[in-house]
Amino acid sequence: MDAVKEKTAGCHDSSRPAEKSAGKDGRYRIVFGAALACAVLDQITKLAVTAKIPYQHGIELVPGFFDLVHVRNRGAAFGILNRPDIDWQFWLFLAATLAAAGLILNMTRTARFCRTLFLGFGLVLGGAAGNLIDRVRLRAVIDFMDLHVAGWHWPAFNVADMGICLGAALCILCMWRRPGAAKGGRACLWPI
Repeated sequence: MDAVKEKTAGCHDSSRPAEKSAGKDGRYRIVFGAALACAVLDQITKLAVTAKIPYQHGIELVPGFFDLVHVRNRGAAFGILNRPDIDWQFWLFLAATLAAAGLILNMTRTARFCRTLFLGFGLVLGGAAGNLIDRVRLRAVIDFMDLHVAGWHWPAFNVADMGICLGAALCILCMWRRPGAAKGGRACLWPI
């Protein structure tokens, strides 16, 4: 029995009703704490890049593999819709970000308590907020990490993008391990 308690520490047992209502169990503190940390770290790194690296220039850190660059992306992931001749993509990405935030908050409210899931939600929310700040301020997102091998470049990215990817991976893994965790089903087993 103690092994089961150890595995589910921090997650509600699905056979018993939750002891605290949603919101009083710390779920929003986890989500908003992770979101704030991700968005702040994203903005600090972007400020450092813009202060030290001229626009459309870079610094080679690991020859043939990793550079710090200063580029801007008006489009979505992988440069989709990154065109200077259209402006409507700003409104599309604004609406998508607000819809994603609403979905994350609703899922946070209805999900069984699971720190891993809520950490994932927070990282996605923080990454979206970090990129939204850039879109509102500059009408483009600042990207600065450039991975490349033998002339093949992965599209430049930033801390917000890493938060979104890591957060999505945590959510997927948690829901895969415990189907229904995000719908109020069985609690996640990962006690992060």
